[in-house]
Amino acid sequence: MAEPRWLEADEQRTWRAFLGATQLLFDRLDRELQRDAGIPHAYYEILVWLSESPERSLRMSDLARRTRSSRSRLSHAVARLEERGWVTRRDCPTDKRGQIATLTDDGYAALTAAAPGHVDGVRAHLFDALSPEQVRQLRQISEAIMRPLAADDTAVTAPPPADGDRTR
Repeated sequence: MAEPRWLEADEQRTWRAFLGATQLLFDRLDRELQRDAGIPHAYYEILVWLSESPERSLRMSDLARRTRSSRSRLSHAVARLEERGWVTRRDCPTDKRGQIATLTDDGYAALTAAAPGHVDGVRAHLFDALSPEQVRQLRQISEAIMRPLAADDTAVTAPPPADGDRTR
């Protein structure tokens, strides 16, 4: 068996800083969304994916891949969103085993109401802490990390939002 490629001291510090920063950022954004909009970030992400899809609809299996959720976890989340009247589900007309989730007008209104506060949080906790050069570097680093992982994965990575898209 090959010897593990242990992390050098600088790599270990970088790894731990990366973990700490991403966990703190996602925890903070989740808490703020729950406080301000009454929904966890996972639900917000579902609403975003649906809002960016044709006819605001996606097959549940596609939505699960895009949100990186198990089908059972996604089904539970969509059920909660259905209770609020923000999402509906219907059988897929071409495949009776599948279902299609659709963002309702009320769900879109909830998303557009939550988006400004969420974007403020993303800006305050991420982008305001970085220079324009660091933002460019962060994007390049993130893309370099995602590229080989996405090549081996069936999950869909987030498409770049259209110019002026403010829902993420």
